[in-house]
Amino acid sequence: MNVSLIVSTYNRPDALEVCLDSIRHQTVLPDEVVIGDDGSKDETKELIERMKGGFPVPIVHVWQEDNGFRLAMMRNKSVAAASGNYIIEIDGDVFLHPRFVEDHIRLSGKGIYVKGGRVNLNRELTAKICLERRAPRIWPWTKGIESKPENGFHFKHLSSFLAPRYRKHASPGLGCNMSFYKEDYIRINGYDEFFEGWGGEDYDFANRLLASGCVKRYLKFAGIVYHLWHEDKYMQNADKNFKYMEGQSSHQVIRCTNGVDKYL
Repeated sequence: MNVSLIVSTYNRPDALEVCLDSIRHQTVLPDEVVIGDDGSKDETKELIERMKGGFPVPIVHVWQEDNGFRLAMMRNKSVAAASGNYIIEIDGDVFLHPRFVEDHIRLSGKGIYVKGGRVNLNRELTAKICLERRAPRIWPWTKGIESKPENGFHFKHLSSFLAPRYRKHASPGLGCNMSFYKEDYIRINGYDEFFEGWGGEDYDFANRLLASGCVKRYLKFAGIVYHLWHEDKYMQNADKNFKYMEGQSSHQVIRCTNGVDKYL
């Protein structure tokens, strides 16, 4: 297995540096990091170039023009550029528990996708972390957790027991914490680029994986990410996106028409 860790980012170099610092300290490193950049300014490019030199694995920077929130398109381009046959995807405004990559690999399999959760940090703790630009160790009792502190407990054996059983028919996908084989991604044509602006693209993607015959494994008490606080933005298409997602789900659509194939 060759693992490509895809990190989606947009104009948040301080958070991206924290994220990359957490990747550097994984118990199991990915084979490469692909940074999917939805049109960030030069500061992000400069950070990536600076980090490349001493980073333990290759970093690939995939950039597209800033023309609105086009995360689905950026993820497709990133997967197309990835050399690995197994994809782990996160966002650039999270940082990782040291066993994050190890946990995803442990529960991986062809015809399986792995979905994790997150611990949400508040504005004050986020500001402190981004100022220091280093990933700290977070515990469920750390001051500054805004919500879901229970997701910060790490229990390897319990997570393995719960993975095929927990929330089998709920929360199909979370784009900032998922993994899958690239061949399963390509079979459903990846993300549907209908989605622009926040909302729905990860649910639609996971629904189509399920419709294609893939099985979800839910990472509870493992595969932990810590989500840095940010304002809610790019919400103008949310209603349209979720209405479209629900329609696609009700018709059991498997392969989208506007997807990754154009980049392969």
